[in-house]
Amino acid sequence: MTGHVMVFAPEPQLTVTVERRGDGDEIHLHPGGQGVWQARMISSLGCPVVLCASMGGEVGRVIEPLIAAEGIAVRAISAGSRNGAYVHDRRSGNRVDVAEVPGDPLSRHELDELYGLTLAEGLVAEVCVLSGAADSAVAPPDVYRRLSADLTRNGRRVVADLSGDHLGAVLAGKPDVVKVSHEDLGIKDDMESLTHAVCSLREAGANTVVVTRANRPAVALLEETIYEVVTPPLEPADPRGAGDSLTAGLAATLAAGGAIEEAVQAGAAAGALNVTRHGLGTGEAGAVDRLRERVRLTPVGRRVPQGEEHSDAPDIRATPSELAHRVDVP
Repeated sequence: MTGHVMVFAPEPQLTVTVERRGDGDEIHLHPGGQGVWQARMISSLGCPVVLCASMGGEVGRVIEPLIAAEGIAVRAISAGSRNGAYVHDRRSGNRVDVAEVPGDPLSRHELDELYGLTLAEGLVAEVCVLSGAADSAVAPPDVYRRLSADLTRNGRRVVADLSGDHLGAVLAGKPDVVKVSHEDLGIKDDMESLTHAVCSLREAGANTVVVTRANRPAVALLEETIYEVVTPPLEPADPRGAGDSLTAGLAATLAAGGAIEEAVQAGAAAGALNVTRHGLGTGEAGAVDRLRERVRLTPVGRRVPQGEEHSDAPDIRATPSELAHRVDVP
């Protein structure tokens, strides 16, 4: 398989949703979790995708065929550790948490087996997405560091969508793209904090950085230019899943040979479309293409590479602190 994306999703979940339909209720069963939602959107965009995961317990036996039924190729280890699940009630129009059971941490032997499987699949993929589990204890940060490093050293493009210690670990492997929300970084939603963040993530190992900020324009560092990623205004139906769809759109576009600017625009369009729908990681490729044409990358400054802080070159370079005072935040 060529031109495809590998998604590392260590332990997917089963999602059970109760909704009102007419005078009665209906119950929906779907596979879920960050990696599944990303893989679903990647597939929706017409890009072949392979999901690498562990499957264990009753939930694992249920969700593996559900994932495959969506056109996603599944490469899974059979684990003694159980996958998690949650139940949401949306009959009121709002999402109400009814119950949630976290997945089990993977054992050392299960981690070794899953690592080998993921590495083998990643080495033949155009792009490799490293996503997290609902419970951070499922797979330790060092697994992500080693995967990022091994795949990058062997010429694979790695896109990481992680937070906390797992983000810190994957940066050591020098991934091609890092996407993270400003909430997960624990920073303020102001341009000074955001520009400091994207520059710091670059210095820590990421090549391209995208920091999302809820319903406001994301901030991206592409090569040495910092942009605001401005999407067309749309009425949201469910804000959940926008970030995962952004990652998916970005990865699918890179796998198809698109430039990084085009990939960020496509990701932003996929994220914007997803919030107009109730299904997580869903969208239609034609609609994403049309929205992508309306996504603007607005330059707000340039990063100063280390050693050039005092250059007198007549361009728009600025330190993050100086840049923050130049930016007119909408």
